[in-house]
Amino acid sequence: MADANDFSIARLNASQADFDARLDALLAWDSVSDAGVTEVVAEILHQVKTRGDAALLEYTNRLDRRQVGSVAALALTPESLQQALEQISPEQREALEHAARRIRLYHEHQKQSSWQYTEPDGTVLGQQVSAMERVGLYVPGGKASYPSSVLMNAIPAKVAGVDELIMVVPAPDGELSPMVLAAAAIAGVDRVITVGGAQAVAALAYGTQSIPKVDKIVGPGNIYVATAKRAVFGQVAIDMIAGPSEILVICDGQTDPEWIAMDLFSQAEHDEQAQSILVSPDGDFLDRVEQAMARLLPSLQRHAIARQSLAGRGALIKVADMDQALEVSNRIAPEHLELSVADPDALLPKVRHAGAIFMGRYTPEALGDYCAGPNHVLPTSGTARFSSPLGVYDFQKRSSIIKCSPEGADTLGRIASVLARSEDLEAHARSAEMRFQSTGTKYKS
Repeated sequence: MADANDFSIARLNASQADFDARLDALLAWDSVSDAGVTEVVAEILHQVKTRGDAALLEYTNRLDRRQVGSVAALALTPESLQQALEQISPEQREALEHAARRIRLYHEHQKQSSWQYTEPDGTVLGQQVSAMERVGLYVPGGKASYPSSVLMNAIPAKVAGVDELIMVVPAPDGELSPMVLAAAAIAGVDRVITVGGAQAVAALAYGTQSIPKVDKIVGPGNIYVATAKRAVFGQVAIDMIAGPSEILVICDGQTDPEWIAMDLFSQAEHDEQAQSILVSPDGDFLDRVEQAMARLLPSLQRHAIARQSLAGRGALIKVADMDQALEVSNRIAPEHLELSVADPDALLPKVRHAGAIFMGRYTPEALGDYCAGPNHVLPTSGTARFSSPLGVYDFQKRSSIIKCSPEGADTLGRIASVLARSEDLEAHARSAEMRFQSTGTKYKS
């Protein structure tokens, strides 16, 4: 095994002929493509879909090393969530509650309302916005404990008006994180069931004797969870298939190199596949950041993970100027984009693709992960080109409203009749023609 002090990171230059090929290789990542995992997940989904609670219990007892006799015994009471809230330290509770207030306030601004307008002939058109009835929230268990993920997924759902939010969280060997349960209490989660893995996704997607079917499943998980979510998409909605964490920093060379080094580490420490990239027109600054990274890396608790991430998927990229920096950034479409420059507002209009944009030298990405307010569930692997952060709108749906007056039915009916007959859909045409004012309800061929 390499020594903790060993450090390497790719150096790229956007002006070199091989830059495009090297960048493509750096960005390459296959999401949920393991055939063996897919086969295992398919069997779990089938068993839970056909056998319900019995299969869910079997998988939970075997995979999480538990001995539970019923799904009811896997559920946590509201009192147990409150106990967890009281068990954590006052400092932890205040941090969770403060973050929750900020997240709730931000997402209140995203609420969409129903609307209508009336045309001169009395026809009414509009849109009715309503919340989903029931949503499932997957929360990782075991070594992964992310109370911030509970807040980020649950609060927008509750702000949207979701009737019931069911949280599933695995409890290997019966162990649960008090912080995760406390976050569930603060966020207003309605039910917590201690199941995980593909079997939990199956239970939420298909329903069992004890767990109702949900309309949407959100929340992060391992490759089995991600594969299961992809497989049930269509049966239920899902948030996204998330790839590894990413950060791209654009810096003018005037920020403290140690600040930038730690910002890059903040994603690299997630896992070995995470990606951290710095882009700057200042080559000397890139050197100073690289030196700071080599110096600070051994001080990280998760230095081995960060080192492998940076060696395999990290990069320091030299560009000609800020315009080229933004071209590189838009091509990558990063999950997190830091504009660590003197005037970030001047660059903002040129940012086309990014999950979240952190403006200025005093806005590290880590603040967005926990307590700034905007959601930390963001598009990865270039999907920021067409996807958005998780938000209230992900838990609302829209129904079109159409109410024709007699005059409107006559006007629109004549248009529809022509178009329907051009498509050889006679019943469509005749249905519209029966509303013509000149013919009343009588159709004349």
